[in-house]
Parts: sequence; structure tokens; C-alpha cells
Amino acid sequence: MATHDELVRDYEAGIGVTGSALPPVDPGANLAAALPVWALAGGAVAAFAAAADRLREALALPPSHSAIEPGRVTAAFSSERLFRSHGQRPDIFAEFSGFFRTADAWVRTHANYPHHRARLLAAVELPADATRAEFTGRVASLAAADIEQRALEHEAIAVRVRAEREWADSPQGEAAASGPLVAVEARDDRGAVESPTAATQLLPLRGVRVLDLTRVIAGPVATRALALLGADVLRIDPPLLPEIGWQFLDTCQGKRSTVVDLRTGLPVFRELISNADIIITGYRPGRLERLGVRPAEIRPGIVHGRVSAWGETGPWGDRRGFDSIVQAASGISLIEGAQDNSHDEPSVGALPAQALDHASGYLLAAGVLDALCARRRDGRGRDVRVALARTGSWLLTASGRTPEHPAAAEPDARFARTHGAVTTVGPALGEYSDYRWPAPDYGSDTAEWKVRPDGS
Repeated sequence: MATHDELVRDYEAGIGVTGSALPPVDPGANLAAALPVWALAGGAVAAFAAAADRLREALALPPSHSAIEPGRVTAAFSSERLFRSHGQRPDIFAEFSGFFRTADAWVRTHANYPHHRARLLAAVELPADATRAEFTGRVASLAAADIEQRALEHEAIAVRVRAEREWADSPQGEAAASGPLVAVEARDDRGAVESPTAATQLLPLRGVRVLDLTRVIAGPVATRALALLGADVLRIDPPLLPEIGWQFLDTCQGKRSTVVDLRTGLPVFRELISNADIIITGYRPGRLERLGVRPAEIRPGIVHGRVSAWGETGPWGDRRGFDSIVQAASGISLIEGAQDNSHDEPSVGALPAQALDHASGYLLAAGVLDALCARRRDGRGRDVRVALARTGSWLLTASGRTPEHPAAAEPDARFARTHGAVTTVGPALGEYSDYRWPAPDYGSDTAEWKVRPDGS
């Protein structure tokens, strides 16, 4: 794996080494699966904890030496199973999200957002008020590859379920498996380096400003992890595409939330970037640039963390995707469905958690921390990139598969935290009893930075 500068760690090897030394878990634990999900989960959190200690060392702070507690980590990765609002569990997937049998195979769709639902129905030539039964019947009359192509043309989200080998041998699969698990690349731009004089052992990022332009799970998990370490994280959402309510509450602890229309509010957005230390985005390649926004030009030396579904290169580099979609396309769904196969045709399944999302989030946060450490030395800005498909390729090639395993257990409710009517999971790191505050009301803050603890 390529090393981009002297401080970049080989995260893939690091997770492998860490994973082999992780505390064992009960085979019936809530991450039980055919693939070694616990090694991925525990390793990703350990990578983040180790990067946090490297930052503490750079700031001359005592290390934390986080102990990796299996129950705490696996609960964090299964947060949607602990979430409650007024005592009710959320509906994780909408009616048009899931596996559907086609004329010749399976497809997996993702239509949790209203605009994705509308596009998916248009792709299969159904009216906006179509029922699930009508959708199921229509999909059953089409070939899986046809549905995948139709979805692409309509900017909807649906993929044909593939076998592991087919994905690995495809150009998009080869691209997804190439390159480092966490890419940290130094740029030529240089800028003023933040001096978090108010940093403490538990809050080494106190005084660091993070602009969060991510949604769903991976990006928000990364920025939530940075908020846990004390960063001032300001999340920006667009006014016309509200986030799914329970998902926002589940991943926005410790952050502030505001709404900005990037099409009409570019001056405000550029001002935020110019005073940020870190920006985290989940856009497809080129989206910000098409708006005329290049963070490194606005704020030389900024650390730009980016998360994508398929990576930024290869034939699928500009496609949309989510954890469940990557699982289906890469062969994970067929591997996890195999043990339930009582028929001649392959059955489909899923990991017991959105593990690609959560792991990618902690890995991105780790890479950002290492980029900050390096920037303190040379002032250079850095790009940090992770991709769900790249994380998935690690899981697919890791040792320790258990095709025969018990059903995944429920996560340990002792690691849940309740504030008012909302229950969410606590931090994955054991030295933190809870996040600094629960998720705020959506869009409740102003689009400006708070004064740093040192008064700047």
C-alpha cells in the first residue's frame, strides 16, 4: 500500500494486526456474521483511538490508551437497534428500500429519501403513488441489469446483487479494492496552523473547527468522533432536502446544526470555510467544484476529509451508493445470505449492522487526526479519503470467516443513553461516558463559528 507522507499509517495492516489482538467476543454477539465484522469494527475504533493518542503526543498531552470494549463498540456499530424516540424503534428502511426479485436475479434498492423514491419509481415507469405490490410486480418482470441501468439513468439507487468473484473481477470491483484503506495525501497549499491552547487530555481537539457537509452514517460518524474529542463541529444541511429525523438524532451528538442553501448562500459558505480547520464532505467527485468552491483555495492548509461509496476513481466513481447497496454489489449480501439458503437459487442477506458505514467513519476520523498532526509540522493542507467499497474489500479479503454462526444478538442496552424522549448509543471509546450534548434541533444554530476557547 502506498504511503503518502511520513506520518501516514498503513491502516489496512494496522486493522489486521489490531484485529488479531482484540478481545474475543461471544460468537452470538450482535455483530455475528459470516464475515469478520468484529475485527473490522474493533480495528476501526482502535485505529481512531491510536490516532487520537498520536495527536495528544503532538500536543504534549498524556495519552489515553483507550481500552477496546467489545460491548461498547458493537453497540455503537448497531446504534439503530438501540435508538428509541418516545419509546418507539425507527423504521430503518422505507417501503421501496430492500431486496427485490427480478426476472433473472436480485436487485437491492435504496429509497429512504423522498427524492430517491420518486426517481426509483420513474426508473421502472411507475406512477408516484404506486404501491409496494405494484413495484414488486414490475421489478419481477425486468432483468436485474436493466433495472440497474435504468436507475443510473434516472439518478436513482439500485444495484444488481453480485457474487463475490464477479465483483472482484469487474473493473469497478478492481478499482474499489485498489489503493490504501485510508488515503492521506499532502497538498502544496500551506496556511496558518491552529494552536488549540485550550486542549485537554479528553478534549485534544478543543478549539478546532470542523465543517460537516455529510449525511446518513459514515460522514456523520466521523464528525461525531471529532466532536467527542472537543472539536466545534458545525453541520450544514440544505433547506430543501431535510435529513431523516431519527438518523440525524442518532449521529449528531456533540455538534451544532444549521441550514444553508449552497446555491444561494455561497458567500456565507465560503466565509465558513475560510475560518475552518477541517472540512468533511460526502459529495460525489466534482460537486463542490461545479459550485465554484475549492476549499484549499479559500482556506490554504485546510484538511479536507472525503467519504464516498465507490471511491473517486474507476467506472463507478461518480455513482451514488449506500452501505446496503455496496454490500449487495460486492458479494457481501450473497455471503451473508448463504446460511439461510434452503433452495436451489442463492438467498440474500446483510451484515448485522451498517458496518461499512461505521468503520469508514472511524477510519476517516483517524486519517483526519493524522493529517492534523502532519500539518502542525509543515503547514501543508491534506486530503483524506475513505470509500465504503474499499472498506468492504478489506472485509471480503480478511481472514476469519464463520459461515455457520448463531443469529446476531441484540446490542447491550447498558451502552444506551437517554436524553428526554430520545435514546441513542453512547461513545465507542470507554473513557467517555457520553457525548457532550445530545443532537440539537435540526437547523437550530446560526451559520457562524463560535469564539475559540482561547478567544480567537
